[in-house]
Amino acid sequence: MGVFLTLLAIFFAKIAHVSLGTLRIIYLTRGKSLSAAAVGFFEVIIYLMALNMVLTNIDQWYNILVYGLGYAAGNIVGGWIEEKIAVGIVHAQIITVQNGGTLEELLRDQGYGVTSMPCYGKEGAHRSLQVLLKRKEMPEFNKIVKAHDPNAFITIFDTRTSMGGYFARMKAK
Repeated sequence: MGVFLTLLAIFFAKIAHVSLGTLRIIYLTRGKSLSAAAVGFFEVIIYLMALNMVLTNIDQWYNILVYGLGYAAGNIVGGWIEEKIAVGIVHAQIITVQNGGTLEELLRDQGYGVTSMPCYGKEGAHRSLQVLLKRKEMPEFNKIVKAHDPNAFITIFDTRTSMGGYFARMKAK
């Protein structure tokens, strides 16, 4: 294999390795260990192939440089993949200064399970709305909330697992 093709192979193998590593960690943190194991299998094979190409020609500094560049690019690609696949569920907490009833009803009409409770802040009484949703639904969910209440304070929490309730019934459909 020529020098240029070797450099390309190292670069793209390292991107694949690091991206798969990101995906594997996401699956592990979401409790999907079988998926993580499958991804890890391919991750380590690609890693060994890339490392072998570098170590075989360790005297060629540009192989090491490209290996590092591939690693850096792999982090960017891995982050992009993570956002696109959006595995798992999140807990959204919305603090609204409005009465809360209309936003609460709107979210329910859109199919979300909403738990509502009064809360108090520096400026007085508010409503706290709690919603579990799929991560993939976040952009649309945020649009709905912000269109109805541009001043709403939204906090998103990663949720490893949930049991029972309205969300469980929605997942079963």
